[in-house]
Amino acid sequence: MATRTPARARFRWSRLALVVGACFALWLFALAMLVATYGPGATLPRMGWFFTKAALLTFGGAYAVLPYVYQGAVETYAWLTPAQMIDGLALGETTPGPLIMVVAFVGFVGGWTRQIFGPESLVLAGVAAASVVTFFTFLPSFMFILAGGPLVESTHGQLRFTAPLTGITAAVVGVIVNLAMFFAWHVFWPRGWTAAAPGSAGIGGPDTIALAIGAAAAVALFRYRTGVIPVILACGAAGLVARLALA
Repeated sequence: MATRTPARARFRWSRLALVVGACFALWLFALAMLVATYGPGATLPRMGWFFTKAALLTFGGAYAVLPYVYQGAVETYAWLTPAQMIDGLALGETTPGPLIMVVAFVGFVGGWTRQIFGPESLVLAGVAAASVVTFFTFLPSFMFILAGGPLVESTHGQLRFTAPLTGITAAVVGVIVNLAMFFAWHVFWPRGWTAAAPGSAGIGGPDTIALAIGAAAAVALFRYRTGVIPVILACGAAGLVARLALA
């Protein structure tokens, strides 16, 4: 016997309008306050607007949103360098908690490097920027959960709703592969494209130590079925030893 959906989880258009309206009003007020305080071209309003788009326009969780975050934070706004972004992603992958929290790292580094409150208040700038980024990233997420949860419950077993989700899932797989290639490029070839001669370009030399560690990790994972945690710890230790040896 199927369990009846409780009243609080049933879809109602009035509840949907109330949740969306309240979240939109909260978002608009916060962004308007940032623009009024710092100006539309300042770092904090730009972070608020950019991470709102990142939260609204991507599907599939952190692995889908991070390539977009990289393009905006590194290439468009230069809030942090590619190496700093890789460090943040590595920290997010190897520490407890969801990977999407790397956006707080992006905000902190961006606020620090831009010195939004002056060179005497770098920590305060980082904390403020991280708070702004976290707020504007997760507000749309909570809106989707509170407003969309009952709607999803009401669509169980209806093909016209589940079929598009299958297509989105397939697209997310491609986005995750793109993120893996992004990792490989910036870790194995950290210097990227370098000028080889006037008017030409070439690929900088690979990081042979990173290549060796990556190859060993792949063999351990796929050939010997070693657990992920031991592999991560061993790779981290190997990287630390190599860095200390070359220092």
